[in-house]
Amino acid sequence: MKHSPNILFISHGGGPMTLLGDEGHKEMVNCLQDIATKIIKPSAIIVVSAHWEETLPTITSGDKPSLIYDYYGFPQESYEIEYPCVGDPQLAEQIYNLLESAGIDANLNEQRGFDHGLFVPLKIMYPNADIPCVQLSLVNSLDPD
Repeated sequence: MKHSPNILFISHGGGPMTLLGDEGHKEMVNCLQDIATKIIKPSAIIVVSAHWEETLPTITSGDKPSLIYDYYGFPQESYEIEYPCVGDPQLAEQIYNLLESAGIDANLNEQRGFDHGLFVPLKIMYPNADIPCVQLSLVNSLDPD
């Protein structure tokens, strides 16, 4: 049976604080965990992160992306967080082809890792890191066209 994709707008709170047991983020953690129980477990996840901007829409296409700790001034353990999910080069290529066929120039980036806009909420929602992920950049002009 084929399922429709779920499209969610989710926040990760203050950097990695949701993963560090910060009391002020407890409600957010509970909410993210609850969402994961209410939707069918995805076969893959595409994250558009506000923490990555490029000249053209760019898609992570590596099969084992590293993590990018793109935050500063947090406790040392926040720079040791692990989320070893795999990438999905085939899905990245599919997204690239869909953008190109719609007349939108795009790029694939095999080297870029996943920023905290991906790994912070997903570590809460799917802690086993067993769902392939792809990340899509914003366009740095922030022009909606």
